[in-house]
Amino acid sequence: MPEQEPQHTAGPADYQQEVEELERASATAARLFDIRRIIGGLFVVYGVIVTVAGLTASDADLRKAQDININLWTGLGMLALGLLFLLWLKLRPTTPTSAAPADDA
Repeated sequence: MPEQEPQHTAGPADYQQEVEELERASATAARLFDIRRIIGGLFVVYGVIVTVAGLTASDADLRKAQDININLWTGLGMLALGLLFLLWLKLRPTTPTSAAPADDA
């Protein structure tokens, strides 16, 4: 007959520790996938690309846009907006929300 392993019962301290670990993991995931980080990062990347396109615009490109370097101005605007999103993320990071205990009364 095979030996049975002894049953270990988890106490309240074990459950509390497991809950705290899950809360930390959830808070890390929330910070990682914050929409401000994604939007800000995309605007910065696209802003750099469009700004470089504006800096290398030819005279023919400028004539088509009535001598306004639209790529340069749009790229700089996108860079500014992306940096504002990232600054907002830095100044007001997400805080994990704690679940309120349910009242059964």
